[in-house]
Amino acid sequence: MKTKTRNLLIGIAIAVFVIFSAYSCVSGSYNKMIDLEEQVSAQWAQVENQYQRRYDLIPNLVSTVKGYAKQESEVYTQVAEARSKAGGVITIDESILEDEQKMQQFQRAQDSLGGALQRLLSVTENYPELKSNQNFLALQDQLEGTENRISVERKKYNDIARNYNTTIRRFPNAMIAGMFGFKSKVYFQASSDAQSAPKVEF
Repeated sequence: MKTKTRNLLIGIAIAVFVIFSAYSCVSGSYNKMIDLEEQVSAQWAQVENQYQRRYDLIPNLVSTVKGYAKQESEVYTQVAEARSKAGGVITIDESILEDEQKMQQFQRAQDSLGGALQRLLSVTENYPELKSNQNFLALQDQLEGTENRISVERKKYNDIARNYNTTIRRFPNAMIAGMFGFKSKVYFQASSDAQSAPKVEF
């Protein structure tokens, strides 16, 4: 009787130990994935903030250029159209981070706006008075700074998303990720004509 009781207690102790170990492993991995997913979301918000900043700078920039170059209506139309398209996809549902098609749509809209801004700034080469306007120079500096920050924040986003994606694909995390619905995040892929800081050489 004593041997049976002892064996039963040992069996219970082993079962409790296994359950506790499994729980610790699952909860630790789950919490780590939650933390990493939150980092991805927070970094994506930074990317959106910089795109919004660029979006908000455009009306003042266009207005300043128009004061000196009213005849460049085609360029203004291109900028307005690109800004309108980009405006609809700056702050969007976070499902974009798991949907490659939505991410590509976002990128195309932002790339188009970046290209239109470069065309706008290239127009200023024909207007020496505009190139010496302090308001224009300040706006140009802000825009170039914003473009640089966009590039930096996109890189940070990709780095954090890569860390998250790697974590959820490793064993045994992959099983836990599958059980709790963690999905890979889409990377920001630079296109062949990806945005770079618009340059105007004086």
